[in-house]
Amino acid sequence: MNAPVAAPAIDIAASEFILGGQKSGKSRRGESLAAAWLAHSPAHKAVMIATAQAWDDEMHQRIALHQFERAARVPALETIEEPWRVPEAIMAASTPQTLVLVDCLTLWLTNLMMPAELAPERASAPEWQDGVALLPEALATAQGPVVLVSNEIGLGVIPLGAETRAFVDVLGRLNQLAAAACERVTLMAAGLPLRLKGGG
Repeated sequence: MNAPVAAPAIDIAASEFILGGQKSGKSRRGESLAAAWLAHSPAHKAVMIATAQAWDDEMHQRIALHQFERAARVPALETIEEPWRVPEAIMAASTPQTLVLVDCLTLWLTNLMMPAELAPERASAPEWQDGVALLPEALATAQGPVVLVSNEIGLGVIPLGAETRAFVDVLGRLNQLAAAACERVTLMAAGLPLRLKGGG
């Protein structure tokens, strides 16, 4: 289960947006692109910007498991934990020799929209509209490839709660923004990639 990710032949866009449902294989695809980039040249680096926050014990265990499995699959993938200032982190980490993987936009948006009283440490974080607005600029100015991962959560039953419906709407708009800004868009389902935008 934790065997290293097989590196495909180098086929990496300047920017790729990977969209999919829960356990669709979207994170694995991001990792495989990072592995391919690392395998292509000893001068290459890969950095993952992790946006998850451990709000409870279950999430803490989930993050720890992901860290353990990711280290086994792509040992050379570096990790930066940044729950709020993702565009700034992309710009800071990007170099011509570095692939930047963001996993994921969904949790990033969750963090930005979290009420301040539930997360007082986010007081210095940008408002979610400001943070989202910076993403296209970060992609346009990145010096190396950028891979964004996000969830598609708008295909199921319409949620009953107003706050949940609002989040689904905002995430849908964020996903559209990311898709428009990226050179390539890939939809993952059952571990299989479907190219929605971009050649290759």
